[in-house]
Amino acid sequence: MSESTELTIDWAGLAPMVIVFVAAFAGLLVEAAVPKARRLPVQVALAVAALAGAFVAVVLNADKSGAVFNLGGTGLGSVVVDGPGLFLQGTIAILSIIAVLLLAERRTVRGGDFVAEAAVVADSAADVEQRREDGATEIFPLTLFAVTGMMMFVTAGDLLTMFVALEMLSLPLYLLCGLAKRRRLISQEAALKYFLLGAFASAFYVYGMAMLYGFAGTVDLAGINQAGVSSGQPRILLYIGVAMIAVALLFKAAAVPFHMWTPDVYTGAPTPVTALMAACVKVAAFGGLLRVFNVGLSSSAWDWHLILTVIAVATMIGGAIFAVTQRNIKRLLAYSSIANAGYLLIGVIALGDAVGQTMFYLAAYGFTVIAAFAVVSLVRDGDEEATHLARWAGLGKNSPGTAVVFTILMLALAGLPFTSGFTAKFSLFSAALQADELGLVIVGVVSSAILAFPYLRVVVLLWLNEPAPDAPTVNLPSPMAGTVVAAGVAATLILGVAPGFLLDIVDQASTFLNT
Repeated sequence: MSESTELTIDWAGLAPMVIVFVAAFAGLLVEAAVPKARRLPVQVALAVAALAGAFVAVVLNADKSGAVFNLGGTGLGSVVVDGPGLFLQGTIAILSIIAVLLLAERRTVRGGDFVAEAAVVADSAADVEQRREDGATEIFPLTLFAVTGMMMFVTAGDLLTMFVALEMLSLPLYLLCGLAKRRRLISQEAALKYFLLGAFASAFYVYGMAMLYGFAGTVDLAGINQAGVSSGQPRILLYIGVAMIAVALLFKAAAVPFHMWTPDVYTGAPTPVTALMAACVKVAAFGGLLRVFNVGLSSSAWDWHLILTVIAVATMIGGAIFAVTQRNIKRLLAYSSIANAGYLLIGVIALGDAVGQTMFYLAAYGFTVIAAFAVVSLVRDGDEEATHLARWAGLGKNSPGTAVVFTILMLALAGLPFTSGFTAKFSLFSAALQADELGLVIVGVVSSAILAFPYLRVVVLLWLNEPAPDAPTVNLPSPMAGTVVAAGVAATLILGVAPGFLLDIVDQASTFLNT
C-alpha cells in the first residue's frame, strides 16, 4: 500500500467509546453465562468499571486535538478529538456512573423498578406474579450501548457518523422506557410515543443530511461550513437542510415545539431511566447542537439565527409557564428540562463566545437533576412513587433530611445564589451578552423568574404544610442510591460556591477543531 493511501487510527482517541462499547457486549455475555442470582453485582461492577475507564481515557487525551482517522496524513472528519468533545465525553461518563448506581437500586422497592420479563402481557396474572421477582439486568448493557452512542454523538465530525450515533443512543432508550415494573401500560405508552416521534425525527435528519450534501457536496461539517461561503448550489438546499437537521436535534434536546414527548416519557419511564435521559441525553443533544452550529453552520449564521432565536424564546417561556401548572413532580421536572433547553439554546445561538459556559451549564444541570430524580424515587406510597405534589406536603416534618436535600436541589433549579444553578445561568447569560444577544438574555431572566415559582412552591409545601395522616414514607436508600444523592448535592453546592476550577477547564476546552 502506498504511503498516500495509508489509513492510520488514533486508538487512544477512540478509547473512551471502545471501552464502553466492549463492556456493553461483555454485559450481553454476562446475561448468557452468569447465573441469574449473581448477575446484578457483576453487571454493576462491569458498567461502573467501564465508565470509570472511559473517564480516565478522556483525561489522558486532554491535550489532543485532531481527527481520529487519517488517510495519507489527511484527517477524515468522521470522529474528531478536541476540547469540547473530550469535556462532554467526560461529563457523560461521570453522569452515567451516577445513573448506573441509580439503575441498580433495589432497596426502595422489592426487586427494583424494572420488570423481570418484558414480554409478559401488562397487568396479566403472570405480570402480577413477576412483580415479586428481581428486575432484569439487561438494562446495564443497554445503558452502555446508549452511552457509547452519546460519546460518539459529541465527537462526530460529519453528519453521517452523527446519524449512526443518534440511532445508537436512541434505540436502547426506547426499550428502557418501556421496562417499568409497575404502571406498565403507562411505561409502554411512553416508550411507544418516544419511539414513533424519534423515528420521525430520524427521518427529518436523513432528509436534512441529503439536502446539505446536495448543497455542499459533502457531509463533513467543516466542508459544509466552507460551502456556506463558496457553494454555487441553490441556497434553498441549505435552508431546507438546516431546518430538517435542526428538527431532529431539537427533538432530542426537548425544545418547543418538538417537546411534546417529554412530559409523558419522563412520567411513564422508570425514574432511573428518566434521570439518565434528563442528565446524559441532554449533554449529548446539546453537544451535537454546539458542534453542528459552530463547526458546520457558523458561516450561515445569518440564515438560521432568527428561527433558532424564536425557538429558544418559545422554549424558555413555554417550559416555564407549563411548569407552573403541574401537580406531578416528574412532569414539573420535565417542563423544567424544557425551559432549561431554552437557556442552553442561548449558548448555541451565541456560537463560540458561549461554548465553554454552555458546557458548564450542562454539567451543573446534569448533577442537580439526576439527584432530584433520585430523591423522587425514594418518596413512596407503598410500592408506588408518591409523584403527586400534594403527597409531599409536610415532608420536612416527617423526613427532614430528605426535605433539606430536595430543598437544595429545588433552589439550584430555581437559580438562587450559592448554588450551581445560579452560577451556570450567570455565566451563560454573561457570555450571551458579550455576543450581543441582549434580547435572549432578557427573555431568559423573565423565564427564570417564572420558573422559580413552582420550585419555591415545592419548598413551601415541604416545610410549611402539615403532613397527611397517611403521608408517604421515605425509603432508606442503599449505599448506591445514597451516593447518587450525595454526589448530586455536593456538586450543586461546590459548583455554586467555588465554580472556578470547572470554569477554567471549560474555558480551556471551548475551541472546536476546524473553527
